[in-house]
Amino acid sequence: MMLVNSADPVIDANLAVALDALLAENSVTRAAARLHTSPAAMSRTLARLRRVLQDPLLVRAGQTMVPTPRAQALREEAAAVVRGLGELLSPGRGVDPATLRSTFTVQAADLVGAALAPGLLRLARREAPGVSFRLRAEELEAGPALRLGRIDLEVGAIDHADPETRVEELVSLRMMAAVRPGHPLTEAPLTPAALAAAEHVTVSRRGRFTGPLDTALAEHGLRRRVSVVLPGHLPAMTLAARSDLVCLVPAALPGATPSPLTDEATTLGLTLLEIPLTLPPLKMGMAWHPRHAADGAHHWLRGAVRRALNGTAGQAG
Repeated sequence: MMLVNSADPVIDANLAVALDALLAENSVTRAAARLHTSPAAMSRTLARLRRVLQDPLLVRAGQTMVPTPRAQALREEAAAVVRGLGELLSPGRGVDPATLRSTFTVQAADLVGAALAPGLLRLARREAPGVSFRLRAEELEAGPALRLGRIDLEVGAIDHADPETRVEELVSLRMMAAVRPGHPLTEAPLTPAALAAAEHVTVSRRGRFTGPLDTALAEHGLRRRVSVVLPGHLPAMTLAARSDLVCLVPAALPGATPSPLTDEATTLGLTLLEIPLTLPPLKMGMAWHPRHAADGAHHWLRGAVRRALNGTAGQAG
């Protein structure tokens, strides 16, 4: 219904709302109360409606007002228009995951992807069987990739400062030393000196040999020997399982729920040792573009990642 004529060419949704109230109440006073305005303002609106529609709409009959035939004909249409406006301008409803038919692209480091995938698949099979996942290595600059829609979500240590990106911290972890069974470091309590004397494999996409462990060792006047730098944790842990090299592995804080990020280390049979140094915690989070903030499907994805990464993927969402 277009509430316009040549004298009033602008569509005013407020007129539709007022018309619905007037025709439902058959009273200027009650319509004003319904819309939380004054009777005088509602009288002016009724006068405008009469000009627009070229019909009296409501006429006095004794102490009451009665609708004209045109008003009676418009009553249901006006109510439908207002209902439609309400649905159009109301917050988006959540989606039923069971109805989703989507492929989500998640960018994460190899160890994070390996930890996420089993939980995400369990959740998808149980809640959203039409969903599939594409996990990408950390090959794209996350800010532009999120903005351009090349990835839906970044998961890991979020180290870029993009004011446009939404970031949620998921879990705080610590680093532990991972060695093969029977490694010499397992024969006695681990000391900073013994840790520094061992050979190490480090993980860095940029090929860096040093990190927070080197800073902590330097405070004790120690320096470790890094024999090889690898771009991912999975090959580094595999190498540690087959040699005397030491690899750092993220694990849950003491007393916290075990992290799925240590599952691969367990599968490889690695022994995890407490590092006798103060290291900064490793904060894992996820980042996404604001255009997905209110999207129901993306909301399910973020919840699924949250549960998969904190080890509660076996629980109902």
